[in-house]
Amino acid sequence: MLQIYNTLTRKTQPFCPADVANVKMFTCGPSTYQRAHIGNYRTFLFEDILQRYIEYQGYKVTRAIALTDIEDKAILQAEKEDTPLEEITSRNEAIIFKDFALLRIKKPDYPIRASHAVDQATDLISKLLDCGYAYWYNYRGVKNIYFKPLNFRGFGKLAHLDMSKWPEKPHRFHKDTYPGTPWNMGDFIIWHGCGLGSVCTHTSVGRGRPAWNIQDAAIVTKTLGYTIDVACGGIDNLVRHHDYTLAIVESVTGKQFSRYWLHGGHLFVEGEKMSKSKGNVLYPSDVLAKGYSGAELRFFLIYGPYREKMDFTFERLRQASMQLNSLRCMISDLQHIAASDRCPADSCMGRLRGVFEVHMNNDLDVKGAFDSLVQTITEIHQRRAALDSVEIKNVLGDLAAIDVVLQCLL
Repeated sequence: MLQIYNTLTRKTQPFCPADVANVKMFTCGPSTYQRAHIGNYRTFLFEDILQRYIEYQGYKVTRAIALTDIEDKAILQAEKEDTPLEEITSRNEAIIFKDFALLRIKKPDYPIRASHAVDQATDLISKLLDCGYAYWYNYRGVKNIYFKPLNFRGFGKLAHLDMSKWPEKPHRFHKDTYPGTPWNMGDFIIWHGCGLGSVCTHTSVGRGRPAWNIQDAAIVTKTLGYTIDVACGGIDNLVRHHDYTLAIVESVTGKQFSRYWLHGGHLFVEGEKMSKSKGNVLYPSDVLAKGYSGAELRFFLIYGPYREKMDFTFERLRQASMQLNSLRCMISDLQHIAASDRCPADSCMGRLRGVFEVHMNNDLDVKGAFDSLVQTITEIHQRRAALDSVEIKNVLGDLAAIDVVLQCLL
């Protein structure tokens, strides 16, 4: 049985979905005011591996991903470029899904723009206002709506906050996001009223736009409902963002929102966090320009514990590519080997999927699974002349099944 680390409980637990016929999975998506970099794709890839492995085990997965196309940063970017916001976000969204294809990331069933879930956001907001979890407040002449965390019993349970340190006096945070990782101890905005230069929509709660803090809640409840099995994202989303989403949905329903929460670790470059100011932001196209393939980049980004920090260097990418291509060469030899009439008494056949599953069931241990494949395929390759066509066919069949998950072997 698959065992996964649940951020909510801080324990590794057996994966038991509410409905075995339909696993519901939600993943935070990109902010489409800019291109996604390879650190973003590391997160998308661990989520892809999770979905593919759950499906490998026989489940059906329905997945939604949020495309953040209306937020403070996006509006500022449109002003900076003097370009319509829709043009910027559509352009970057197209690049993102082109990169998905390059990296063999399965496109989710519901890739939903935040701007297409405004109706659901306003419905949630109306319910939060009615229940006393949200309230109107006039800020600089604009009527906004804020969520009051102290009214939600259990706020901060995902990030395991010490709520005794939360100030009782109201303190409001008016922006969609704030730099850095400290907690904003106060009430967070869920609706931006219309001001000068604002991006506004006519809705049931007035003219304005949903804040980033409610957009994921709107998208997931619009597409998957109010209870899901898995919620995923990068570790940076654990601070503020995911606890906000959890609190909003559970305030409306009074029920557990997601059974499991998974978070992927940061990707650094040459030991430093990626930033435009440092000039070390890398996109998939930058890696391809160095002569590497999408499969090689995919392998590098999945080859390691997904919850731990990973450091990218081109030397490490070169070494990982050599590992991958060495295995692919042996597999190619097996694909082209001539059939033999001999059949050995001691065969390696049948070990591939079993050992693969042992490692993958251990919180998606892709590195252990791949290393075990290398060891077993090396043994098979060394004895390939003694294998008959049936054995080779079975080995290649196992590899094909495994590669439905890994997507870099064949």
